[in-house]
Amino acid sequence: MNYKNVAEKFEAENEIESNLTAPIHLTMLLLPHLKQQQSAAIVNVTSGLAYVPHARMPVYCATKSAMQSFTKSLRHQLRNEPIKIFEVVPPIVDTELDNGARKKRGDTDKGIKPEIVAKETLDGMYVDKFEILVGRVKGLKFASRFLPNKIFKVINGK
Repeated sequence: MNYKNVAEKFEAENEIESNLTAPIHLTMLLLPHLKQQQSAAIVNVTSGLAYVPHARMPVYCATKSAMQSFTKSLRHQLRNEPIKIFEVVPPIVDTELDNGARKKRGDTDKGIKPEIVAKETLDGMYVDKFEILVGRVKGLKFASRFLPNKIFKVINGK
């Protein structure tokens, strides 16, 4: 990747650290404790962009894809342990977290309300739905499997 300046490189490293490295380290540190519990859960948040990347956010999309892979692998590894591994896959969510970057990218879609993500997450966890697709991500996952090139062009323009 060719960085325009040092700040851009720092932003990419920070994004990788926040979205991928830190959750993996935290999980590994907590696993011994969680394995001793009668029941436990790990909830990882990925993104609909793990299915179809947005070319303007390659690092973000890559970290979310990597977290999706990590979560699936961890779920398989721990299948005989009393730990449930959930993946929450929301679309863009209307929070202050990404406001500055959203404006910088020129995105006008503020996304869905956090309350909707919370409700769908809790509903899914209640019935042990380990991959919780929120809102329009359900259609995005379907399209990514059956119309990958077309949905990529829709997300990114031609």
